[in-house]
Amino acid sequence: MGGLNATHDPARRSWIDSANAPGTDFPIQNLPWGVFSEPGGPKRVGVAIGAHILDVTAAETAGLVRASDAPVFGGGTLNAFMALPQDVWSRTRAQLADLLDAGRGPRDGLVLVAQADARMHLPVFVRGFTDFYASKEHASNVGAMFRGPENALMPNWLHIPIGYNGRASTVVVSGTPIRRPLGQLKAPADAAPRLGPSRKLDIELELGAIVGTPSAMGRPVTTAQAYDMIFGFVLLNDWSARDIQLWEYQPLGPFQSKAFGTSIGPWIVTREALEPYRAATPERAGPLLPYLHEATPNNFDILLEIDLAPAGGAPTTISRTNARHLYYSAAQQLAHHALSGCAMETGDLLGSGTISGPARGSCGSLLELTWNGRDPLPIDGGTRTFVEDGDTLTLRGWCEGAGRIGFGACTGTILPAPPAPA
Repeated sequence: MGGLNATHDPARRSWIDSANAPGTDFPIQNLPWGVFSEPGGPKRVGVAIGAHILDVTAAETAGLVRASDAPVFGGGTLNAFMALPQDVWSRTRAQLADLLDAGRGPRDGLVLVAQADARMHLPVFVRGFTDFYASKEHASNVGAMFRGPENALMPNWLHIPIGYNGRASTVVVSGTPIRRPLGQLKAPADAAPRLGPSRKLDIELELGAIVGTPSAMGRPVTTAQAYDMIFGFVLLNDWSARDIQLWEYQPLGPFQSKAFGTSIGPWIVTREALEPYRAATPERAGPLLPYLHEATPNNFDILLEIDLAPAGGAPTTISRTNARHLYYSAAQQLAHHALSGCAMETGDLLGSGTISGPARGSCGSLLELTWNGRDPLPIDGGTRTFVEDGDTLTLRGWCEGAGRIGFGACTGTILPAPPAPA
């Protein structure tokens, strides 16, 4: 499934005025999916349109939207809908676009809720979370920092999408506070490790791909099949404790340094909405095995930013980059994940890994932006090397072309570490 259709028409307008405003993340061409509630009310499925949310659960009840013979929008997550065939995703998107089209006007049974009055929830039940390491610039920067520029990339990196299995239990929606983690810490000169809060708390600017169509255990998939399996994408911040990571990651990779929290944006921008913004992966630095080949471009041209605001201070934009820098596309990551026969399930979340570009100001982590604390960043009222208690980090992403397709914001504020256990 792919290609452009009437839902992508840049001239299309909505009867909701805020959806037609210049610079909105949520025009009628977007219609990202989320789960929301109002005070005292149940969770409902909705799509963002301008400054509002169209209540899709209510529209299904009123018979205005029909995705399946049985209701699928009443369970408080999108999993039941994402498990339906891909042509249903597309048909439902077209139904919603028609309901919101300026040529039709409001209809009885449609319920709109102001985004400012809604509480957002995790849009999916996350079955599993895998985080990749798919940006060559990021991998090169980290390798050069810790192994020297001559050994920046490990020998396997140009051949295989590297990843690790994270914790689905600590994937949280934007706006959920993150508590500074405790862990074992050991400086190179220390004789033994000690227990304490991370002092090198970092962020990772990523895109998360959400699997809709599952795959069977024991059955690999092609990159084309993997692309079609992806329901959509979210902004993702894989919070990272660099000092804990440095002590623990040999020989099996990250563990507690990555397990304490991963923030995702509340809005899933569908793969279909991103279709006009497909982009090729960067030029290959070496040959890939045939199962990773892509007949069509599967990356996306998505502009990305990071803002850092200290407690009581104004936000400073500390990074600007683009998802097209990813050396391995989400489809390649997913195809590699399933290669061994690993079953992929509806609701699986695949993080891209930190997205960094070629310039220092386009890096997606403080580790790179400050070169492991050597070069502090100016922010409102001071500087930063790593994230401090009370800091709020905000990720933003959008596509620009004939129109704008945005992801909204993904935010998280750091709380102090808990007391250490005796």
